[in-house]
Amino acid sequence: MSGSKKSPAVDEHADLWLSPDELSSWLSVVRLVTRLPWAIDTQLQRDAGLSMIEYQTMAMLSETPGQTLRMSLLAEQTSTSLSRLSHLVKRLESRDYVRREPDPADGRFTNAILLPDGLQALQAAAPAHVAYVRHLVVDNLTPERLRRMGQDAERILGRIDSPAR
Repeated sequence: MSGSKKSPAVDEHADLWLSPDELSSWLSVVRLVTRLPWAIDTQLQRDAGLSMIEYQTMAMLSETPGQTLRMSLLAEQTSTSLSRLSHLVKRLESRDYVRREPDPADGRFTNAILLPDGLQALQAAAPAHVAYVRHLVVDNLTPERLRRMGQDAERILGRIDSPAR
C-alpha cells in the first residue's frame, strides 16, 4: 500500500509484561529467595560447620521414626536430586553424622539414618540457627503477616508442584 502511513508497532505481548508494582514486588521476591538461603547458610557454616542443606537433611531425619528415611523420600523433602543428596550424605557419613544401609522392607531402596553424633551436632546448631531465623524473618513480621506469608508460600509451592497447564 503505497502512500499509506504505517501503523505504530503493536506489542502483541503487552498483557504479559509486569506492571511497575508487579515488577518491584517480583524483584523483592527474587532477592529474598536468593539472599535468605545464603544468609542462613553463612550463619550455619560459621556457627556449626554445617551447610543449610546438611542441617535441613539432619533435621528431617531427626523428625522421622527411628531417625531413618529412604533416600528418595529425603531427596524429595529437601527439594534436591537423589544424586546431589547422595553426595551430601557421603559428606555427612565421613563425619559420622549419618549412615546409609539397604531398606530392610525393600532392598532396592537405601535408607539414610541419623547417628548419635549427627543428632548431637544438630542439637548444638539449633539454638543459634533458630535465633537467626527468628531475627531475620519471624521477628520482622506480625503473627498475622507471618501466617499469610506461609500461606502465600504454600500457594506458590502448590503451583510449582502441580503439573504444568
